[in-house]
Amino acid sequence: MRRVIPANLDLALLILRVALGAVLITHGLTKLTGFGNTAGFFSSTGVPLPTLAAAYATIVEVGGGILILLGVLVDVVGVLFAIDILGAMIFVHFKNGYSGPNGWEYPSVLFAVALALALAGPGRYAPGRRT
Repeated sequence: MRRVIPANLDLALLILRVALGAVLITHGLTKLTGFGNTAGFFSSTGVPLPTLAAAYATIVEVGGGILILLGVLVDVVGVLFAIDILGAMIFVHFKNGYSGPNGWEYPSVLFAVALALALAGPGRYAPGRRT
């Protein structure tokens, strides 16, 4: 099949990294600045070890978001965030349906992007990429 736009995997990976990194940092900073509220919310939704889970989510999202943007440890961070967002889907989003308010539609896209980056790597346009 003929393509209209030339394939550029490295540019596609850069776009995915910037998008996911921005989301991770934004959501992680909210958790960091309201850590007590985050742990309390995790507890109210039945997340086991809510304070530890909140710390995990905060570190993965803030630190991992920065690493994703830089293209460092993209495979590791991708898997760690996929675990993080899978927990969110299980404890919060699945019960709300796919596309309803607070459903699992958006988290499933984040899950897919994280796993795709973990599998594909950061691409050539990553300042921290391993050669």
